[in-house]
Amino acid sequence: MDILLQQIINGLVLGSMYALIALGYTMVYGIINLINFAHGEVLMVGALTSWTIIGWMREAMPNSPGWLILILALIIACVVAAVLNFVIEKVAYRPLRNSPKLAPLITAIGMSILLQTIAMIIWRPTNKAYPTLLPSESIHIAGASISPTQIMILGLTAVSLAVLMWIVNFTKLGRAMRATAENPRVAALMGIRPDMVISATFIIGAVLAAIAGVMYASNYGIAQHAMGFIPGLKAFTAAVFGGIGNLAGAVVGGILLGVIEAVGAGYLGTITGGVLGSQHSDIFAFIILILTLTVRPSGLLGERVADRA
Repeated sequence: MDILLQQIINGLVLGSMYALIALGYTMVYGIINLINFAHGEVLMVGALTSWTIIGWMREAMPNSPGWLILILALIIACVVAAVLNFVIEKVAYRPLRNSPKLAPLITAIGMSILLQTIAMIIWRPTNKAYPTLLPSESIHIAGASISPTQIMILGLTAVSLAVLMWIVNFTKLGRAMRATAENPRVAALMGIRPDMVISATFIIGAVLAAIAGVMYASNYGIAQHAMGFIPGLKAFTAAVFGGIGNLAGAVVGGILLGVIEAVGAGYLGTITGGVLGSQHSDIFAFIILILTLTVRPSGLLGERVADRA
């Protein structure tokens, strides 16, 4: 039971990060029916930007508390990621909006490779040790332990989701997003600017990805130019699992995928008699993707058009 509780805690932390990334996928898909495969690289840029800012700030302000440095680095990373995703939408996706669906898909994959290459040039193709800025002493709960960094991840995820739901459901921008998702042409006739809404959607998705990137690097203590590919792919799986285009589905899919992956990793060696170990836990994401597409292509919650954003 101690192992099970520990793996559930780890799964909730992992699933929280998947949920934030999956929201970026599902928001863009809900607006323009595009899978932004460069989204994982936005996460990577956010994480590496925060790593750079933390290094600068620790030299410039050596006596500053770690939590303050982390907050400032997170804010700057969100701004950089938002500008990057805004430019990606303007340059790579907007000119192809009325093209066959295959063209923007190939462009998205190309943009992903391009961003990885640029990041490799800027930050070098080496693993960066991400500094621990919060206390390292864990809190013990019923035989399991949770670190202050993990508590920060869960709390920050809850706040981010609450703010996003408030934006989507109670603001003019949120109403414009829902209207554009329903019918862009009718929304334009009602005075809504679809281009502005789409850009805002990419910016919000980038902010969530940057938050997830900083949390991912903080949790695992490492950052590098290819770190966004696997989390991005798993978050896409989570979005499909929960119901692509559905905000609640992205959150549910992300958290469930994280818990399944963590619990499976804890018991995979026992189940397979040692043939597979915790290092093979990635297979769960793709098994779930195959089963979901086979059994229920619309995902757990389906796609409620009225809730898309």
